[in-house]
Amino acid sequence: MPTEADTCRTYVIPKFHQSGWDDDQIREQVSFTDGRILVAGRRAARKKQKRADYILRYRHDFPIAIVEAKAEYRHAANGLPQAKAYAEILGLKFAYATNGKEIIEFDFTSGETNEINDFPAPEALWGRLFDETLTAPGTKTLLAPVRSTKPLRYYQEISVNRAVEEILAGKPRLLLTLATGTGKTKIAAQIAYKLWSSRWTRKGVGSRRPKILFLSDRNFLVDDPYTKDFAIFGDARHKIQREVNTARDMYFAIYQAVDDREWIPGLYREYPPDFFDLVIVDECHRGSASEESNWHEILEYFQSAVQLGMTATPLREDNRDTYTYFGNPLYLYSLQQGIDDGFLAPYRVHRVVTNWDLDGFRPEEGQRDRYGREIPDELYRTPQFEHDIALKARTRAIANHLTNFLKRTDRFAKTIVFCADQEHAAEMMVQLQKLNADLMREYPHYIVRITADDGEEGKGYLSSFTDVEKQTPTIVTTSQLLSTGVDVPTCRMIAIARTVNSMTEFKQIIGRGTRVRDDYGKLFFEIIDYTGSAVERFADPQFDGYPALATQEEIDAAGEVVPGSEQILQPEESLDDASIVSETPQKPLFTDDEKYTRRKYYVDNGSVEVVANVVYELDPNGHRLRVVTYTEYTAEVVSRMYTTAADLRSQWSDAQQRAAVIAALESRGVALEALLDLSGQPDADPFDLLCHIAFQSPLRTRRERSDYLRKDQRRFFEKFSPEARQILDEILEKYVDLGVAQFRIPEILKVPPILKHGNPQEISKKFGGTEKLRSALSNMQAMLYAA
Repeated sequence: MPTEADTCRTYVIPKFHQSGWDDDQIREQVSFTDGRILVAGRRAARKKQKRADYILRYRHDFPIAIVEAKAEYRHAANGLPQAKAYAEILGLKFAYATNGKEIIEFDFTSGETNEINDFPAPEALWGRLFDETLTAPGTKTLLAPVRSTKPLRYYQEISVNRAVEEILAGKPRLLLTLATGTGKTKIAAQIAYKLWSSRWTRKGVGSRRPKILFLSDRNFLVDDPYTKDFAIFGDARHKIQREVNTARDMYFAIYQAVDDREWIPGLYREYPPDFFDLVIVDECHRGSASEESNWHEILEYFQSAVQLGMTATPLREDNRDTYTYFGNPLYLYSLQQGIDDGFLAPYRVHRVVTNWDLDGFRPEEGQRDRYGREIPDELYRTPQFEHDIALKARTRAIANHLTNFLKRTDRFAKTIVFCADQEHAAEMMVQLQKLNADLMREYPHYIVRITADDGEEGKGYLSSFTDVEKQTPTIVTTSQLLSTGVDVPTCRMIAIARTVNSMTEFKQIIGRGTRVRDDYGKLFFEIIDYTGSAVERFADPQFDGYPALATQEEIDAAGEVVPGSEQILQPEESLDDASIVSETPQKPLFTDDEKYTRRKYYVDNGSVEVVANVVYELDPNGHRLRVVTYTEYTAEVVSRMYTTAADLRSQWSDAQQRAAVIAALESRGVALEALLDLSGQPDADPFDLLCHIAFQSPLRTRRERSDYLRKDQRRFFEKFSPEARQILDEILEKYVDLGVAQFRIPEILKVPPILKHGNPQEISKKFGGTEKLRSALSNMQAMLYAA
């Protein structure tokens, strides 16, 4: 029977050629996503990528149609739903389904579905797409090649082409909304390069190159694009700092360097109002469009230029000015889409609660702070901690809990701790350094603070922290500085030790960890929420992302986790050049009216306990569940998969089927290693633990099972030579030590003490050959799990 591949080879490719498509325009078997990352325990795996049979490109950087092929004996219409679904994802207007002989077309521009005999020619599709709205110079600009060391992802390609189309159509203000970590500056650079290389200006495509301004509010948000994504502009680049230069094409500035100052006119006024053809505003949600902001003055001054805003946050009340100014986004690529496509890392959320955060802190009658001032008698809550009152014991408990968490997982996992202010970040740094003296001795910069007050030293720390090749700094404390635009590809941990009241800011914070680095094994990250900010944001119906895991646990005054307290929600998944960057200024230690009155109270004593710790996680489908323990969730999963313990045993006894069972459990968020740990049964056989949890079967240890096998199946062992029996016995001991009886050949033969018997071939001979060795191990595993 002819296969789909036969159909493609025999019919589809020839039909493309007959219609005028050349091989450079035909892309076959195109994977356009990376496959969503699933997290189970400490391991992660990817789901299948989305793959199109064919993507037809009018030119190298302009896809125009998608084709889904089915085997000759199937109806062509069977492939149309997938073709249309993929076309919508990829932003294409023409979808085709074919079995080689029949061709069905869906045209998104007209809404028509037609049966056709041949594929339309490239020029025919181009003409239908743009009719007569795109001039020849406009075509030259839109089809100008991008210049990137790596191919653009599909959403980046859509963003670039849509922005250029709208600019060519004369739209004065544009907005692109893409989640943090999706490459917004790369998109901006490619848009600028297409316009620059084709010599587009506001007056059309002519003889000169356009003047483009890239504007942001932090030095590193300008320095990093200048040296990386915009390096393709070479000597055409210029940073606006103190002098005016009109001989370049690609300009970069932070608004603090060019805006109006008291008694000093803004540097931007040294350029004519019509000097720039395009202004790109990075992180435009940071107040750039508000009428009272300095950004607004700059944008109004250069109002004749096309203005392109870039943001990571969809429309919210706290960024409404941005959307009012720039308009609705041309394209929106959300956090959830990025996670679903596998381009962004999923995350697990751990909610950790201290007794002071749960019950509030109330000072004792007449209690005085560090400086001898009587603390006002009121009940202080989490939002007031470190703002109105600094609680050293709470900071110490958080630091201890975080240290212990990293000790259990990875002490060199790049970690950002977001604190209430720069003073709090300093205190947190000190407490963490005390608790990690062993590593601080060997790595003096293992834990550092990076805030605006840390100047050039902080800038150096930041450079090393973001470098994937440098191990330290490993833990960084900050307040607001690192919440936006800092690319830390290997960030594995975000600790939130301050309240986050804005969804916009919250998304920026968690965006520090969403970068995926397969080459460094960074596929997911952890969020430890000490204030409830993350949990509140996840509950917001407008939140478009979701945690892969969320936990809640209790900690004591020392920051230690209370045994057995863990629960899991497991759903069915500078103002000047000397300053490092601009940041919301640190409040002065003294107020203006009372010079020697400190702005908050400092409590250095007290006993703090962690009283709750919950984990929140979603299954591969992204549905939410109630809060349950990990064992309760496991029981539900297993009982849905198997009716009885006997049903589970029938598959578990066979090595190949057992591997499939374990994979199925992990895909549903049940990791055996985590289950053994969280249930407090590290010596149990995983099969027995699953049956015990789901079907109330007796719980046995691995030692009990192995001893029973040796005693009850003596005749099985007596069939082998003494050395062969010793090898089987040693393999059985590996099961007792390691857990699941996955006796894979040759891997199991290469570990001590088994390897002392020779190489795998030599060991096989002691059993009469490889097949007999496989049979012996298979029978031993089956008997191990016999009823």
